[in-house]
Amino acid sequence: MESALSIKGQATIPKAIRVHLRLEPGDRIKFFKHPDGTVVILPKLPTSRLKGIVSSRRRRTASIAEMEEAVVAGAANRSRATRR
Repeated sequence: MESALSIKGQATIPKAIRVHLRLEPGDRIKFFKHPDGTVVILPKLPTSRLKGIVSSRRRRTASIAEMEEAVVAGAANRSRATRR
């Protein structure tokens, strides 16, 4: 797919890409430039659209102590993996 660049530096995102990214008028997009020179365009999602994106089997919320334990365990696992 192609799009022409206007004199103002603007381009139209092809409809197939807008549909794929679920972009609507007024939505914001982010550009990422990789070290190899490639550029990736991603939609900047408002937090309201993230609700429900991750389903949880666990209905009970974790306590602060449980979260801290998980962080310590994750750091320990990462430390062990780095030493190898």
